[in-house]
Amino acid sequence: MLTAKQAATPVIALVAPSGFLPDIEALDHAVTFMQGLGWELRYDRAALIGRSGRFPAPDPERIAALYAAAEDPEVNVVMALRGGYGVSRLLDNIDFPRLAAGNKLWVGHSDFTAFQLALLQHTGHASLAGPMAATDFGIEQPSNFTLAHFRLWLEAAHDSTSVPIPAGWRGEVSGLLWGGNLTMLVHLIGSPHCPRIADGVLFLEDAGETPFRLERMLYQLWYAGILQAQRAIVFGQFGDYRLTERDNGYDLRDVIAHWQDKLAIPVFSGLMHGHIADKLSLPIGGYAHIASGTEGYEMRYAFNTKALG
Repeated sequence: MLTAKQAATPVIALVAPSGFLPDIEALDHAVTFMQGLGWELRYDRAALIGRSGRFPAPDPERIAALYAAAEDPEVNVVMALRGGYGVSRLLDNIDFPRLAAGNKLWVGHSDFTAFQLALLQHTGHASLAGPMAATDFGIEQPSNFTLAHFRLWLEAAHDSTSVPIPAGWRGEVSGLLWGGNLTMLVHLIGSPHCPRIADGVLFLEDAGETPFRLERMLYQLWYAGILQAQRAIVFGQFGDYRLTERDNGYDLRDVIAHWQDKLAIPVFSGLMHGHIADKLSLPIGGYAHIASGTEGYEMRYAFNTKALG
């Protein structure tokens, strides 16, 4: 948690470890918006808008930018500019203990999930699956919902939400909260960068993947022994896909129902997190407590168990 002074005026370093930025104006809009909130920014504009193949800069330069942000004594938050492919190329060459030593709040989602999961695996350092500068704050009208929930992490380091979607399971469950983008998690299976977590609360989201592809990735988690080792699974948002005739109506609800039947642990859905405008920020490596009833569930989450109450 940031101090009261830091929360009021956080110093945020912007980094671009993933794909290049196709809309340069999004960076300028994000800077204007974030500075308008009273936030101080640290960034190298030329490095953020550069192009080197699919990326804003060569791999060593993108890694060096992460170190620079981690070691800047004035910075307390490091936020990804956007997602897109790119982080995977960096993982083997990142000194994660060096990054964790800076004790920053690393924020992002999508492709950045790979970085966050590797950071957790190698150092135990928690991060925040939350907004990204260009994607969330560089649009014409940034979401007040996203901003409000992100600010809670700067001020209090905990949050909660109620989801009016019954899970068919009643009770309470708690555990280490982890996960993020489903594609990136599956991508790390079998690598030294994939967290080895049992008895956790695993949250998942994705975009642009049809339900049968999502189910296939979930089976990869099952075959790897990951799903059944958790205390609960929480599905976020999975949009931006189109069913075809071959799907024969097989939709996301069918995928969720399948895993609710198959798994001997509670499976929740409808969490407002993912590639959506109004998104919650969730701590990867934090903790969650879920209370489920007949009309839905309440989920509380924090960086430490004391904040859960």
